[in-house]
Amino acid sequence: MAYSSDSVTPNLSIQFAGLHLQTPLVLLSGCVGFGEEYTRIEGWDNHDIGAVILKGTTLEPRMGNAPHRVYETPSGMLNAIGLQNPGARYVVDHILPQLPHKETQFWANANGTSPEEYAEVARIFDDSPVTAIEINISCPNVKEGGVHFGNNPVMAARVVEAMRPMTKKPLITKLSPNTADIAETARMVIEAGTDGLSVINTLVGMAVDIEQRSPVIANISGGLSGPAIKPVALWKIHQTRAVAAKHNIPILGQGGITSAKDAIEFAIVGSDAIGLGTGLFYDPLLCHKLLEEMRDYLRRHTMNSYSDLVGTLVTSAE
Repeated sequence: MAYSSDSVTPNLSIQFAGLHLQTPLVLLSGCVGFGEEYTRIEGWDNHDIGAVILKGTTLEPRMGNAPHRVYETPSGMLNAIGLQNPGARYVVDHILPQLPHKETQFWANANGTSPEEYAEVARIFDDSPVTAIEINISCPNVKEGGVHFGNNPVMAARVVEAMRPMTKKPLITKLSPNTADIAETARMVIEAGTDGLSVINTLVGMAVDIEQRSPVIANISGGLSGPAIKPVALWKIHQTRAVAAKHNIPILGQGGITSAKDAIEFAIVGSDAIGLGTGLFYDPLLCHKLLEEMRDYLRRHTMNSYSDLVGTLVTSAE
């Protein structure tokens, strides 16, 4: 689309899985609690964000893992919270009614230990004000000996198939970078009925206390997030983009975004929306800064909207 005038403000609103988001910025699950944490920060504005993804929620309440559960690493963070949450029914009945739904959208993040549990969580959230449900397929399947759903395309698809009949809300499947073939997983969950993809979830890592000669994280391993994983995230989005575009499925790109430059890179490789997580710990007021700098970039490159930038990567083969 040709740019018409220097006075025109580029449009940062987007369409994602049938939803209209006021900006492409989405706050990621686990980084803002159940959506209420950032309301206490002076200068915070919910109108800067397109959606908030609530903390990972299971069918029954969970206490989570023993401490230590979070550890800062060079250019990143390890976490193994263990899905501490009060259960889906409590979230719907007691937490969602308190959230500012007129200011931005809120999406659920569904977790389970079997396809049946995922399906029941979807049923509970279907009758609620959330506008979409993200599926965390990085959970272990207890019926299959603890194998993670996200590491097996067939099991990932089974989760989506189980949830699809239980809700009319958009389903957004969060893909694991730890799978052997992320594009194949994307293809199978799309065929199973997902409406969008979140790319990527955290990488698996660990840290060691050299004095105690023991793992820093009580769970031994944890999910690595932050700038350290950004190159991996960009590559996985690039790998996923072709199959997603073929089926007109949008991608929520995420993994180490802490600046407008990062966000623009993610858009260029194919992120229809931008997920912010660990970057919010670096700078709680990051969102407004990103939007202003992204508008400046679009002006300089004669683009009228964020969507004009998405998927514009030029390779030597082209």
